[in-house]
Parts: sequence; C-alpha cells; structure tokens
Amino acid sequence: MLVVDDEHDVADTQALKLGERYETTVAYSGQAALDAAGPEFDAVLLDRRMPDVHGDDVLSRLRERGYDGIIIMLTAVDADLNILEMPFDDYLQKPVGQSTLLSTLDQHLDRPDEDDRLDEYFRISSKLSVLEREKSASQLESSAEYTELKERARELEWMLHAENDDFEELKQTYQSISRS
Repeated sequence: MLVVDDEHDVADTQALKLGERYETTVAYSGQAALDAAGPEFDAVLLDRRMPDVHGDDVLSRLRERGYDGIIIMLTAVDADLNILEMPFDDYLQKPVGQSTLLSTLDQHLDRPDEDDRLDEYFRISSKLSVLEREKSASQLESSAEYTELKERARELEWMLHAENDDFEELKQTYQSISRS
C-alpha cells in the first residue's frame, strides 16, 4: 500500500491506520509517489492537492504507465464534475475514519472472484455518490457525462443482479461503506 500526501502528519496518520492490516509505504509528494509506485503496491491512497505534482496528474501518469492497482483518492478537495473522467477506483473525502478506510480497501482488495463489470460498477457508484452529495440536482441534470454514467450504472446493476445471487448483499455492503 502506498500512501501519498504532502502533509507529513496526514500521510503518517493514514499509514498508521492501515499498518495493522497492510504493509504501507509513505510518499510525501506527487513526484515521490511517481518514483515509488509500481506493481508491488496493490493500492495507492492519493491526495489530490499537492504542490509539486497535483494528485490528478499523478493519477493520470500512473494509469498511463499501466498501473492497474487500486487507486483511492483521499482528499479534502470537494468533488466536481471533472471526477467523472478520472480513472480512480474510489473517492473519499477527509477526514476519513479508520473503519471507513479499512472497509473501503477491503471492499476493493478482498473480492475473490474479480469481475471487471463489478469493479466498474463500484467505480461509477463512488463517483455518482460523491457528486450527488456535492452538487445540486440541476447541476447534475445539465451534465451529459453524469447522465451517461448514471445510465451505465443502471445497465451494470441490471446485468450484475441477473448474474450474481449475492449482488444485493455486495451492493449494500459497498453503500454502507461509502456512506460512513
């Protein structure tokens, strides 16, 4: 697990929260994250607002390099419609408690039968959930990207529900985590 935050105390605190369950490494800047990140890390917790290399740029560069591990944006930055196009797996707004952080990571890392559509559904659900908390209904309705993503979530939900007997349980677990 790679924890990335330019605020040393915040990064160290997150690493402590995770240390009981996951082996963690800390990077205190975007550039340090880019230098350190590789396939040995199953997940990256990434702050958005960093002075040297913005977290959004770190995210893009990691994905461009082919990093396919879990990336969770862990940030105090309010979400905007620009997150719809960002290739992260989840978006948590600080402050985040230890139980929420661990539950979110467990949900992403401990799924036995990986189904790319399930991963896509949870990524989309995370974005929709954050935006629905942050933006008004009229702002969301005026966004074609939001509308398309909402429709894709409905399609995935229908398919996954039809194919997985435990989909409702997975969905409820995910929703309880994302609301904490």
